[in-house]
Amino acid sequence: MEPQTAARYRLLDELRGLDLISMMLYHGMWDVVFLFGVAQKWYTGRPGFVWQQSVCWVFILLSGFCLPLGHHPFRRGAVVFGAGALVTAVTLLFLPEAVVWFGVLTLLGSAMLLTAALDPLLRRVPPAVGVTLSALLFWGTYPTMNGFWNLPGRRLALPQALYAGYPTAYFGFMPKSFFSTDYFPLLPWLFLFWAGYFLHHLLGRERLAPLRRSVCPPLGWMGRHSLVLYLLHQPVILGVLTVAFRLARAG
Repeated sequence: MEPQTAARYRLLDELRGLDLISMMLYHGMWDVVFLFGVAQKWYTGRPGFVWQQSVCWVFILLSGFCLPLGHHPFRRGAVVFGAGALVTAVTLLFLPEAVVWFGVLTLLGSAMLLTAALDPLLRRVPPAVGVTLSALLFWGTYPTMNGFWNLPGRRLALPQALYAGYPTAYFGFMPKSFFSTDYFPLLPWLFLFWAGYFLHHLLGRERLAPLRRSVCPPLGWMGRHSLVLYLLHQPVILGVLTVAFRLARAG
């Protein structure tokens, strides 16, 4: 076990752990605002949006960056995709007002499986070209759910026929009737994942050696157990907040 531990890029684990804490705080505030009715204009405005985007950008980019470090991408992708399906099932059964369709775990699992399947082709793309194209495609497809794509100097309106139902929402073509409290479709987020994947190959393993050092081991532990902590954090936070609000109202 020691050689495997020594080979880990601890700073990547710790960055994931730090982002996980930010995500937990963001979701806790979401519960406070939308489930317990405590209005916070900053949270529902631009500051809250920037916070949410910072969490997901780091999480998705880092996941793509770390994928080549693993040895079983298909198995990892299947596990993460299955965890996303579990989140959907649990919220649909027990918290339908906050149901999750195509959340971040579904996206990450899908991105891992697609990248593993396409890896022989993706490796033929020069890494610098891959990073650039992925970034451009992410920018271009970012407003997919709003009905258009960004082009240099203008917008390309997308056919409304693409926004047909829940199956198309998986790809980013979200119909007006669609609702999900955590929504990360393939477009545009797959391209951010691939930007991380190509960035890994652009840097090369020899340049990653400084990432083996540790700054905060507890964050590293959280990063190494991010999937389990992600699945558990929302029920725990919701339970703690429920007890806290009941005590506050009773007092």
